[in-house]
Amino acid sequence: MERSNHTVTEFILVGFTTDPVVQLVLFVVFLGVYSGTVLGNTTLMVLICKDSRLHTPMYFFIGNLSFLDLWYSSVYTPKILVTCISEDKSISFAGCVAQFFFSAGLAYSECYLLAAMAYDRYVAISKPLIYAQAMSRTLCCSLVTYSYIGGFVNAIILTSNTFTLNFCGDNMIDDFFCDVPPLVKLACDVKDTYQDMLYFLLASNVITPAVLILASYLFIITAVLRIRSTQGRLKAFSTCSSHLISVTLYYGSILYIYSRPSSSYSPERDKMVSTFYTVLFPMLNPMIYSLRNKDVKGALKKLFRIMQTEG
Repeated sequence: MERSNHTVTEFILVGFTTDPVVQLVLFVVFLGVYSGTVLGNTTLMVLICKDSRLHTPMYFFIGNLSFLDLWYSSVYTPKILVTCISEDKSISFAGCVAQFFFSAGLAYSECYLLAAMAYDRYVAISKPLIYAQAMSRTLCCSLVTYSYIGGFVNAIILTSNTFTLNFCGDNMIDDFFCDVPPLVKLACDVKDTYQDMLYFLLASNVITPAVLILASYLFIITAVLRIRSTQGRLKAFSTCSSHLISVTLYYGSILYIYSRPSSSYSPERDKMVSTFYTVLFPMLNPMIYSLRNKDVKGALKKLFRIMQTEG
């Protein structure tokens, strides 16, 4: 294919609004959200590394999820902040490619990681006596590694196919980051094979992990129903509640954006949904996994006591 799209040297990110007052308000809001994302995820990772009570498979996965969320948010938010306060809304072609690649790789990796976490919860509930042996450090590290490999290999496929499209028209991206729907809208040679590739990646990176998560929870429900005491059942379900909330919010927004045909792209509506899973969700995850978690609260209190003693 002739790569005539290289005549496009930059794209213009339209963002959310052209009103300078609203842009300033959005800058303050996004700066606050990003600060919360960095603080929350960094704190959770430090607690998991420092406190021996959190050296378990479940927290190993949560720590990796925090790392992913921190990196994921950093792909988008700094550029959003610059766009809000600068008159220059442009992003170079290479910058757009890089942002697109890392956003896809991290999003796909998180889908796989959430599936691995569902399997971890299944083992913890159905085989509590051999949980530590079944979820060995080698297995946990392998699951995380494969999540990254699967995510970024598929990101290479998506990125290479997207940026060999012919962007022959306007270079205005009606969004706040480089994403599939607005880029496809700018292309003039989108073939059915490209749309088929998108559905294949959606099936392999989003739907397949979602099916694995559903299967894990079916087994979890079966195992919980075997528990005789009501208190025991509630305790078992409570260990999965944070993961269920995280999966529902993340997969709900991802499927809404990417499971529809490109022709149904609606800029204003999709911007709101995209903002949730790219900017807000990485901030919410540390709260989801910490607020009802006695181990994390205990580790945080211990860290504060150490800091006060050293201070």
